[in-house]
Amino acid sequence: MSTQRFPLPDVGEGLTEAEIVEWRVAVGDTVAVNQVIVEIESAKSLVELPSPWAGTVTALLADEGTTVDVGTAIIEIATGAEAPSGGEAPANGSGEGSGSVLVGYGTGDGASSGRRRRRRAAPAVEPVETIPSVEPVATIPAVEPVETRVPTGSTSGAGIERALASVPAAATPTDATPSAQRVRVLAKPPVRKLAKDLGVDLASVQPTGPGGIVTREDVVAQAESAAPKALATYPDDDQPWLASGSVTQDGRQTRVPVKSVRKRTAEAMVASAFTAPHVTVFQTIDVTKTMKLVARLKEDRDFAEVRVTPLLVAAKAVLLAVRRHPEINASWDDAAQEIVYKHYVNLGIAAATPRGLVVPNIKDAHTLDLLGLAGAIADLTSTARAGRTSPANMADGSVTITNVGVFGIDTGTPILNPGEAAILAFGAIRQQPWVHKGKVKPRWVTQLALSFDHRLVDGELGARFLSDVAKVLEDPARGLVWG
Repeated sequence: MSTQRFPLPDVGEGLTEAEIVEWRVAVGDTVAVNQVIVEIESAKSLVELPSPWAGTVTALLADEGTTVDVGTAIIEIATGAEAPSGGEAPANGSGEGSGSVLVGYGTGDGASSGRRRRRRAAPAVEPVETIPSVEPVATIPAVEPVETRVPTGSTSGAGIERALASVPAAATPTDATPSAQRVRVLAKPPVRKLAKDLGVDLASVQPTGPGGIVTREDVVAQAESAAPKALATYPDDDQPWLASGSVTQDGRQTRVPVKSVRKRTAEAMVASAFTAPHVTVFQTIDVTKTMKLVARLKEDRDFAEVRVTPLLVAAKAVLLAVRRHPEINASWDDAAQEIVYKHYVNLGIAAATPRGLVVPNIKDAHTLDLLGLAGAIADLTSTARAGRTSPANMADGSVTITNVGVFGIDTGTPILNPGEAAILAFGAIRQQPWVHKGKVKPRWVTQLALSFDHRLVDGELGARFLSDVAKVLEDPARGLVWG
């Protein structure tokens, strides 16, 4: 028998950590080779990890919801004929094959002494007879302050000492007891009654009256500040983005750790915004002919199995524009001080998912016809929304489209996907008054916005590229000429 430790592999391109989302096995379970044992979430996607060995699970070395560094052991499996049916592995995790990894899953020694281990729940224990509760000791009531008078003319030390000696010890306030703090609060009887009625502790009120006396207004203000505030949203609503957060004591905020897709998106957008000098150009166009084409394609039997939308025509327009302006299909290699021109188009489609924004891309989109492109867009978006996009499908993009129009937004100034030179924002399509053939008519109109890296793309190239995209959307038949 031997105990194997499985270190968290690098399932992406240079990823350093991942979150344990769900264990598919428990201590004592028997597993087979290639059986899925855990689902993890990297900064790019959800990934299911298979077991590299057959045997019995002896320990889970990372809890669900924890973030684990690549190379850290996450599970122990006892292999061989004498594998135990359950229980914990040796504390030192030693054993033949310790640190072995699956081919293609990275390397690591699997040391993880600082990780908590999940154990079986202890069996229920019969309750032990408890000691009967003890009646609380009566507390000493707060003592009103006693006025001390020193006899007139008695200014000697002995006279003062005699006067102080006549004061009862219980009336002398000290900082050591709460009752002493209450004795020092100055307030008139009506104010004390108001505080009692409102449930306000006078010791917690900041006095504003002369000589440090608590006023009626002070009590009312304290009561209002302590009253529950109306909330715009509630943390107990069905809000999955709050699931991993903790609610503050006053219930007015939920603090959620930044990790996984949201963390990587934030890092990428900050790096892009402050590395590549962004320029955005805009164009408003008549897409009535595109809308007619979409309606015809929806009735075409060849397109019956795919979803046809104006985004499909916009994607084809971008591919045609890249062919006419190939210098826009580039990236800036700062380390090598080189411009990398790509002879292929991996077309990115920004997708909003419950886990955040992801930008998978269609590999070699330039080789697809319109029907193939429609199927690729459908597969890409459904996979992204299910959280199953692989890291490889989000790498090495060329140009990206973000379809803000589906949210009813006219346009925007999109931030470049890192490593790309251009991104197109496709706005909402609306019927608007439009001058067509010398007359004002209702036409389908949209706005386009193209952001580009000004290190790679100058104003003329950016404007020509956007103009060509617009021309295809205005008249899709032009694509036959350019295609």
